[in-house]
Amino acid sequence: MRLPRLRNFLVPLGVAAAVCLLVASAIRMPRVPTVPALPDAASASLARAVERVNAEFDRQWRESGLTPAQVADDLQVLRRLSLALHGTIPSLEEIRRFEQDTAPARLERWTRHLLNDRRFADYFAERLARSFVGAETGQFIVFRRDRFVQWLSEQLQRRTPYDSIVRQMIAEEGLWTGEPATNFITAAVANEEIDENKLAGRSVRAFLGQRIDCAQCHDHPFADWKQEQFAQLAAYFGQVRMSLVGVEDAAGEFTVEDRETLEKRVISPAVPFGADWQGNEGTRRERLARWVTHPENRRFERAIANRVWGLMFGRPYFDPVDDLPDPPTGGESDLLDLLGEDFRNHNYDLRRLIEVIAASRPFRLDSAHSLDDEAQLAQLESQWAVFPLVRLRPEQMIGACLQAASVGTIDRNSHLLVRLIRFFRERDFVEAYGDLGEDELQDHAGTIPQALLRMNGKLVREVIEPNPFSSSGRITGLAGSDEACIEAVFLACLTRRPTETERKHFLAQFGAATPPQRSAIVEDMFWSMFNAPEFAWNH
Repeated sequence: MRLPRLRNFLVPLGVAAAVCLLVASAIRMPRVPTVPALPDAASASLARAVERVNAEFDRQWRESGLTPAQVADDLQVLRRLSLALHGTIPSLEEIRRFEQDTAPARLERWTRHLLNDRRFADYFAERLARSFVGAETGQFIVFRRDRFVQWLSEQLQRRTPYDSIVRQMIAEEGLWTGEPATNFITAAVANEEIDENKLAGRSVRAFLGQRIDCAQCHDHPFADWKQEQFAQLAAYFGQVRMSLVGVEDAAGEFTVEDRETLEKRVISPAVPFGADWQGNEGTRRERLARWVTHPENRRFERAIANRVWGLMFGRPYFDPVDDLPDPPTGGESDLLDLLGEDFRNHNYDLRRLIEVIAASRPFRLDSAHSLDDEAQLAQLESQWAVFPLVRLRPEQMIGACLQAASVGTIDRNSHLLVRLIRFFRERDFVEAYGDLGEDELQDHAGTIPQALLRMNGKLVREVIEPNPFSSSGRITGLAGSDEACIEAVFLACLTRRPTETERKHFLAQFGAATPPQRSAIVEDMFWSMFNAPEFAWNH
């Protein structure tokens, strides 16, 4: 549905009038903030956890002789939070509310606000699902990825403890439609057969942050994982069957074929360490789930701490995200142990883990540093003494474009047609731009086709076109002055105000422009912002 037709459909419904009132409020008269304050006990507990994390980085920087970057301004941090937690930049409406909130601990309060927003549960569910079930839809008859992501979003919204979520994924029984957690199992179905090896490899990678897939064929060349250990882990899934009632556990043994003799032998389930963690009760999968999530299994909490760190910064603390080194021994600990311990002590609450990371000093640092030596800058970034610059993922890029093109916040409270337009535009853009798939935390370079899509693509042309429903049209018509207009465009696109040089440049463009010329200038400003390097990075 093209925009002019959509506009003709909405206007008779009276939506246009309501939208204009919202826009005027967002551009000139921000609403009173409604973000609740943190309870005193929670605030004190969070401060203690953050202090421990900061002390660890202070020690690292001091020992390496590094001077970290300056603290970033609050709007820059707000943009990072929005991109990491919602997959989009903050709306102009949200920015105005944020700036009206002048009480202490504003960023901590707004982190909680963004986490309570349903957009967080929806976005983070998709990000986590890629490590749990991959990015492909698979065999649609027995695998419902959309149902799995929806279920995961509901768990995040309810603040279901992470260890409980993982246990459900590993051990759940039932139909993939009625018990969505079973889609973790059915994602490994190929030709109507469950691939126990795939489940073993994915479980250890996703939940323990260890790559053991190569041990399926031979002993791991660098780690302690052995081929026999891999087979023993796969045996925990050896009794899973697909039936009329869905995923269930039945009698039977798991067998493997010897590559040389071709003889089959029975493999009994066993874990490589902490055998007593699994207990003796329940099915094989239930015992495996208890072992994976056991409080003494440091790999479990370290793996999710590293993954969430990566989703917040765009780069994991240890890279690759699913190939962590063994935990420190001899009573020593590192950042992942600090985060993991606090995570465990707070009932495996993912929001708590995110709050600690978001309030830490590395997350609040500027992306720029006074040093200009490339080798020194690389060291600063490797030691998290400067916020790393990472390209936006495709869904973040289109999310930022669509949100910048709307003065009001696009969320579940938006008009149904607005949400439908966003859904189809996002799907089409990601398909054309290129999905990063399961390895989304790997470094990725921009491509010429991607640049051309942003410069000349149909979507960019449509969203920047001045009309009563686009940011360019609303800001042009409702901003009180040229300076207010320029400021609103910069805030909507880059979540910052223009520098003095930028302000003077665009004021000169306006000059004595007629209303049609003024509208064209604003449209050109949006196009320039969308194609600026700053827009495409997590700066």
